[in-house]
Amino acid sequence: MNPANTPVSGKGFSNSIFNAAVIVAALGYFVDIYDLVLFSIVRVPSLKGLGASGQQLMDDGIFLINMQMFGMLVGGVFWGILGDKKGRLSILFGSIVTYSLANIANGFVTSIEMYAALRFIAGIGLAGELGAGITLVVEVMPKEIRGYGTMIVAGVGVSGAILAYYVAEMFDWRNAYFIGGGLGLALLVLRVGVYESGMFSKVKDDKTKRGDFFSLFTNADRFGRYIRCVLVGVPLWVVVGILVTFSPEFAVAMGVKEPVSGGRAIMFCYLGITLGDFLTGYLSQRLQSRKKVLWTFLIFDSLCIAAYFLIGKIFPMPTDNTVYFIALLLGLSSGYWAIFVTVAAEQFGTNLRATVATTAPNFVRGSLVPMTWLFRQFIPGFGMIGAGVAVSAIAMLIAFICLWGLKETFGKELNYAETI
Repeated sequence: MNPANTPVSGKGFSNSIFNAAVIVAALGYFVDIYDLVLFSIVRVPSLKGLGASGQQLMDDGIFLINMQMFGMLVGGVFWGILGDKKGRLSILFGSIVTYSLANIANGFVTSIEMYAALRFIAGIGLAGELGAGITLVVEVMPKEIRGYGTMIVAGVGVSGAILAYYVAEMFDWRNAYFIGGGLGLALLVLRVGVYESGMFSKVKDDKTKRGDFFSLFTNADRFGRYIRCVLVGVPLWVVVGILVTFSPEFAVAMGVKEPVSGGRAIMFCYLGITLGDFLTGYLSQRLQSRKKVLWTFLIFDSLCIAAYFLIGKIFPMPTDNTVYFIALLLGLSSGYWAIFVTVAAEQFGTNLRATVATTAPNFVRGSLVPMTWLFRQFIPGFGMIGAGVAVSAIAMLIAFICLWGLKETFGKELNYAETI
């Protein structure tokens, strides 16, 4: 471990960043994102294959993505507690087995009910990968450069959505699920060479109380830190889960003449998120601040969301390519995901770090459930576009308020335990 305030450079810099934990966490998150967004990409063809049509494509789509998000809420708590009680590697192995097998099974679905059950199980498995990977990386890397490590994990990881799009274009939707599951099982071979975090091993040996999820709600300071971490990330999943996933329907309401492919919009959005994750990670290291980057990108995200709903006014004759371009900008402006998860991990001691880093992003994903509910409630009174504006504004307002009270964590010493 690099001593405090000692710069890391040259070969030592490269070795610190491209270590086994970073590489394996990045590849694991790559497969995780592939499986996570695959349903959004194959929503229409898979539901049509099961006999759905018309309004059912949207109604059943919301139901299935909500089932996946419910699974991620459950899985986030389960894997987070397990990671702090048994170790970070227990999540890396257990979660990938769960979601890989569930996604293979998705290729055999014959009904909406079976599809929903398997998306729930897949969601449980998908919940563990990012939090475990980020926790392990921030604990094994020198504090001065750990932002680069989490940047690589998130940046490489979210690009899995791009692969998911091209696989779905080249293969039948059932085979796309088979391929995702197979990639996950193949990745298990790489996990063998990864070692447990030294910080966790020390806390484990000290018999410190670990993984107490409910302790996050019994102390005002801890609860404040936790809820701020969660709510700052909500706009990202409003963008991905509502604005981009249902871009075909939004495009019709906006007067776009050409049909918009939801899968293609997702691909462009995640291309933007990939670029955004690298950019925010780099900027946080150069500026030596996480909060400055979060402020910048939340403002940028607000502007891009406004541009999305003003497509018809900004572009006199919007086309499907216009929507894809805005989806790319939405992804780029939402690319603070790497910083968001890093901040969550850095806010807490070693005995609660995996619990927080795993539950926080999954509670953000789970926020899509009430947000889609609000979205549907607003549609009768405000219309499709008005409902989208309303839920986006609510998410943004909450995020700005929570970011105001969030503590700066750049360069923070993490080798400590929370008093529970």
